[in-house]
Amino acid sequence: MKPMTGAATPDRTPAGTPLPKLWLLRHGETEWSRDGRYTGLTDLSLTQHGEEQALAAREHLEGIDFGLVMTSPLQRAVRTAELAGFPDAEVLPFAHEWDYGDNEGRNSATVREENPGYLIWNDGVPNGETLDQVSERADRVIARVQAGCGTPADRDPGAKPVENALLVAHGHFLRIVAARWLQFGGIEGRHFVLGTAAVCALGWDKRTPAIVHWNL
Repeated sequence: MKPMTGAATPDRTPAGTPLPKLWLLRHGETEWSRDGRYTGLTDLSLTQHGEEQALAAREHLEGIDFGLVMTSPLQRAVRTAELAGFPDAEVLPFAHEWDYGDNEGRNSATVREENPGYLIWNDGVPNGETLDQVSERADRVIARVQAGCGTPADRDPGAKPVENALLVAHGHFLRIVAARWLQFGGIEGRHFVLGTAAVCALGWDKRTPAIVHWNL
């Protein structure tokens, strides 16, 4: 296909390539995720079941030609990427999980027992990151994926567009990435339940950001 000039047609970049899909893979189970404990920057390994989950996720990603594969720097994500078939994933230092501050390692049910009205999306975390700070990190991922695409998130219009990208990361962070991809506030990530080692895909419908797959 010849490069296009002028405005892009629906679901095409100015270069004439399809607008990119961003595939998401949450890391497999850890002891803390299994037990409902807030796990932000604590660098836990996968459980045996978590490794099995990561291996099983491969079937949803096989056959896709990824022009960009990224992972959180935390070992639970890096290991999940390896087991899913991407040992050479680029480590993005800013793709880590929400910094939960004083709630790190605490059981989420216990936090709500102490404060029955507590909801992280509304109340944030004591001495941790704000939702806006996490959203800004999510925006950096999206800008990387949409570089050269002529979209509102494109911060590098001279870049060569990718058609498929993969991000291996964490539950809350990936939910916020999804909300920001859809051009919603980060708080709307509360609507997207995401299981361990689940695979999702974000894409487009007539140049409108859309969810293509969720929780595969």
